[in-house]
Amino acid sequence: MSSRRFSRKWFSVTAVAAAATIALSGCTSTTSSGGASSTISKDDLVLVASVINTTNPYMASMIDGAKALSAKLGVPLEIVDSQGSSQTEISKIQAILAEGKKVALMVNTVASSDAPTIVNAVKAAGGYVVIWWNKPDELEPWDVGNNFVAFQKHSGVESGECTGKALADSLGGQGNVIALAGVQDSTTSQTRVAGLEEALKAYPNIKLLETRYANWDGQTALTETQNMLTKYPNQVNGFWAADDAMIIGATQAVQSAGLENSTKFVSDGLYPPVIDMMNSNFGNGAIVGETFHRGYMAAAIGLYTAYQAATGAIDPSTLPHEKRDSLFKLSCVTPSTLADYTKYDTDIAGWVDTLVQKGPWDTDPVPLVAGGPEKLPS
Repeated sequence: MSSRRFSRKWFSVTAVAAAATIALSGCTSTTSSGGASSTISKDDLVLVASVINTTNPYMASMIDGAKALSAKLGVPLEIVDSQGSSQTEISKIQAILAEGKKVALMVNTVASSDAPTIVNAVKAAGGYVVIWWNKPDELEPWDVGNNFVAFQKHSGVESGECTGKALADSLGGQGNVIALAGVQDSTTSQTRVAGLEEALKAYPNIKLLETRYANWDGQTALTETQNMLTKYPNQVNGFWAADDAMIIGATQAVQSAGLENSTKFVSDGLYPPVIDMMNSNFGNGAIVGETFHRGYMAAAIGLYTAYQAATGAIDPSTLPHEKRDSLFKLSCVTPSTLADYTKYDTDIAGWVDTLVQKGPWDTDPVPLVAGGPEKLPS
């Protein structure tokens, strides 16, 4: 991304933030900077799930989890489709806040830099927010107050290390690979790439030719893969992607080039189309490594945490830091262990029932395992 494009984006987001602040200046906050807060009746509460887009299968899964929790709790739900735009994300959230009902919000931010604006707007409106995946490390919930309930994620470094090792091993420790990263201003993408690079240190004969930004989008990944195959003819042995939407695009490009039987792939998320490819032995076992976590689990955990804070079931100011800046369990998956994890996908409502029974930090297969912020490898 050029400095000129980044500057334009920064100014557009800042302008929206200023508008949000003006629009919300008449709202009354239910909390101060911390400590006990007023509880909100279910009748005055709306759940809000904000996703980066609705085309990525992970984002669609987040919506499924939000809907399942909404049905379980009997609280209405609104979905924000950010359409890959920070400005759209912020303006849509601001519009919901301006409607008057108090919100329990789970947001998968488009970019890390969106988080402060969203947190401040929700706090000004007296709502409660949990952020998934992306925020600046220096923005901590306990510094903001109860309205910023928690930040939650799975380890990006662990994900990159897991899939990077699987890819290198599948190539016998020798070959050339391309990495497809997400959005440049995304701590999730940054940590996953860092994990990949750390894993490859143990494989001196594996060369990372390039890292390309494909913006969590399958079509962009398809185009980037085509470009890489043209730039490096008969040289690319494997593709690593920071999530499955992008690896799906990569497999399509490689298959169109007739190279699927000689190319290996790894990625993060274990989306349904990738499960299908693994089960059908696509490319004679071309998908060699994945990670397991679920969008529906993340969204439901985030929303339920925000809901509990809003209704007074938890007081965020009394929680230990690891429950406010949290890392949840992530599992490495190979074709031989696939069925151990896909079993959860057959009963999302049942999993949400267990979540409500056990709480956001103790529900298998994704319990809380550590506190953040996540550290990059040295």
